[in-house]
Amino acid sequence: MTAVLVVEDDDALRELLALMLEGEGLVVETAANGHEALASIAVRAPRIVLLDMTMPVMDGWQFCRELDRRAWPRPKIVVVTAATDPAGRADEVGADGWLAKPFDREALLALVHRLMGLA
Repeated sequence: MTAVLVVEDDDALRELLALMLEGEGLVVETAANGHEALASIAVRAPRIVLLDMTMPVMDGWQFCRELDRRAWPRPKIVVVTAATDPAGRADEVGADGWLAKPFDREALLALVHRLMGLA
């Protein structure tokens, strides 16, 4: 089982997030957009999805609508956004948490651990 799926269109940030989480011993998958994320979830259901909202191909809002439409067990969703109201963006998609970009490594890890029941 994949612990965390990182959905981010910025290659460098996607890789950084993956490295930070793998450094904690977590199994991480990555996707560059919502479409790739849905394909990944169909194969390996993650416990948590770190979700950028503004991406090409399929954005975070479209991803969440499609995820719910498919009636799969919904993983915990964490919105990772540079928007001025990250909590509002998280509420829009029924997310379980949010991180504002730029984020602090310790805040990221604490949130992921809490959502996984490890904190």
